[in-house]
Amino acid sequence: MTAVRRYLSSGLVQAFLVLVGLIWLTPLAGLFVSSLRSSEDAARGGWWTALTSPGQLSVGNYTSLLQNAGMTRAFWNTVLISVPTTLLVVVIAALAGYAFAWLDFPGRDTVFLIVVALLVVPVQIGLLPVAKLFGQLGLFGSIPGVILFHVAYGLPFAVFLLRNYFAEMPKEMLEAARMDGGGEWRIFVQLVLPLGRPAIASLAIFQFLWVWNDMLVALLFADSGSQPLTVALQSQIRQFGSNIDVLAPGAFLSLIVPLVVFFAFQRHFVQGVMAGSVK
Repeated sequence: MTAVRRYLSSGLVQAFLVLVGLIWLTPLAGLFVSSLRSSEDAARGGWWTALTSPGQLSVGNYTSLLQNAGMTRAFWNTVLISVPTTLLVVVIAALAGYAFAWLDFPGRDTVFLIVVALLVVPVQIGLLPVAKLFGQLGLFGSIPGVILFHVAYGLPFAVFLLRNYFAEMPKEMLEAARMDGGGEWRIFVQLVLPLGRPAIASLAIFQFLWVWNDMLVALLFADSGSQPLTVALQSQIRQFGSNIDVLAPGAFLSLIVPLVVFFAFQRHFVQGVMAGSVK
């Protein structure tokens, strides 16, 4: 381990990693520069021409985007879909993960195996049956319908992840808490949740990114009034084709929010990924 750390801390490796990072960020930089150029400037040359002609750059595209009622509604629809879905998946999975890890009830292992088996079910299989069910329930084309679909398909992985993480907690610690008079709910809230924060934060980031960037489910289950930003941008491509002054700022806005969420919880995310890898 010491030799690996010494090798990774060498100047040559760090320079290589910096180069890879710059190459990886080039499309993002290009998208950002394109979002600050007019459609006329975009038609005359690539985004890199703005580096020598900074007069092309302005925030006019973002001003127009914020004044576009359809795009702003789609942005808030994305928020209304992503945030409740993430919260519901995290809360339900945390409760179920604790129950599967530390509570003894009839059929526990069988139910957990069923949950694990649901991981292999592709989302495409459930699109048409669930669409028919939502149509009968009056949920088709609504934000609650999109949320319920994402929650249902996000829970198997979430329960599997948190159950395995909670099961690694010391059994003696929970038994000591029970001997001190702590009930299951108190142990879960005051002991398990704080210790499971890295895994919960990792799950929340993954779930938020999956839902925020989703287009397949929203394309089928959302109508024009409940469509998220991904579907709104796709419809702009279909309708106008080359309206880069709308697509570029909209795409960058759709990209920057997940980046902010990721960097805000980066420390917990790294802890959750590394949890259990070393003793």
